[in-house]
Amino acid sequence: MTTSVLRRAAHWHRPLMLFVAAMAVLTAVSAVGVLTDPRVLTGAPIWLKPLKFSISFVLYGTTLAWMLSLLPRRSRAAERAGTVVVATGVIEMVIIVEQVLRGTTSHFNETTPLNAALWRTMGMAIMVLFVAHLVIGVVVLRQRVADRPGRYAVGLGLGLTLLGMMAAIPMVAGADTGLDGVAGAHSVGVPDGGPGLPLVGWSTTGGDLRIGHFVGLHALQALPILAILLSRWGTRLDETTRVRLLVVAGAAYGALTVLFTWQALRGQPLLRPDALTLVVAAALLVGAVTAAGLVLARRRRPELVLAA
Repeated sequence: MTTSVLRRAAHWHRPLMLFVAAMAVLTAVSAVGVLTDPRVLTGAPIWLKPLKFSISFVLYGTTLAWMLSLLPRRSRAAERAGTVVVATGVIEMVIIVEQVLRGTTSHFNETTPLNAALWRTMGMAIMVLFVAHLVIGVVVLRQRVADRPGRYAVGLGLGLTLLGMMAAIPMVAGADTGLDGVAGAHSVGVPDGGPGLPLVGWSTTGGDLRIGHFVGLHALQALPILAILLSRWGTRLDETTRVRLLVVAGAAYGALTVLFTWQALRGQPLLRPDALTLVVAAALLVGAVTAAGLVLARRRRPELVLAA
């Protein structure tokens, strides 16, 4: 069964799947680098950034290729947009790895004309990727995928991923680190490179804008996974109820992305929220649970459907 799935996946959007394969290889190389290269940059192993980015691109590229395979009709616009995503991803990763090999940072680095040019190139590549992702989202929303809950999950996932991309804007917009040649920062209220959570490195002493960015980006996987779970284990739920639950989940997920970004902008570590953050989080939880409860209370019961 696994072999069959892999064979089908190999025939999804070819450029995206080739990119995914390359990123899987880079993941292995970066993992070896983390274990064997003693160099540390901004408080973390120098190969940790390419490791995290390559894993992220494996997930992003695979999910995007799968979503394109669900379209009932071939869309040249979506396929070309997928190829553009690959091109921008390659540019991003080449620069990240090159800077690691040079022993310096890739993000926010304007210490020399070359570093500034590479950083600006990365910024332009991400802007192009944003537009290509938006094109794919529009195409998906315009075509009628047979499975209605699946269509909502894909559409919400694509849209919330755009929100996650925009959550990164404060990292560079108006950021003033007070350091020459540094054009942005992940952390708020503390310098980058301070104490952080294991692996992800999110600051434990100040706000960290990467949290909302990370959560938003992975809506692309979270919402389709929820749709699959509802279809397999929510057999007593009719299609309309599953769609409504996905909408509630999507709204809550988007609000959570905004909450994490707002918390970071106020200089608060993820695990040390103040009373106001806790109140807002509690209101979000209660609102989501209440909305889901109302949806379930209004669901069409199977016996009533048969009786009709």
